[in-house]
Amino acid sequence: MAKRMLVPLSQIAPADSFVTAVADLARGAGATVRLLHVAPPAEPVIDADGRTIAYADQETLRLDTEARDYLETIAALLDGIPVERAVRFGDAAREILAEAVEFDADLIALGVGRRRRCLMLGGVAEQVFRRADVPVALLRAGRRESGGR
Repeated sequence: MAKRMLVPLSQIAPADSFVTAVADLARGAGATVRLLHVAPPAEPVIDADGRTIAYADQETLRLDTEARDYLETIAALLDGIPVERAVRFGDAAREILAEAVEFDADLIALGVGRRRRCLMLGGVAEQVFRRADVPVALLRAGRRESGGR
């Protein structure tokens, strides 16, 4: 049974059914959930005149803070479940797989859009599904839910 669940999230609010499914899986297994957000590497912010507005390290800190705030709102929905939060920068699939190893995950729970009807997932979900060394649960939004609000 999965005791350590990795749940990668974009900063688009997940469907209620996804959060409920993750909570139910975690409660049933007595699992700890690690919420993960992967962002592209930060670059300096330059204005139209070529002046640096924010250096890459400042932009990284800003993005990290925003992502952690977002993960905190999702963690609150998982009331009563032990939750950890992580933010990584780089290629999404590669970083999800690296975090799964670092966290020693027993399961990766990925939300997939309603339109995905078969295992021809495409993108990050397919890469993680095909390359993960641990089981991957692909959770789809309910019929009346969109992937975000």
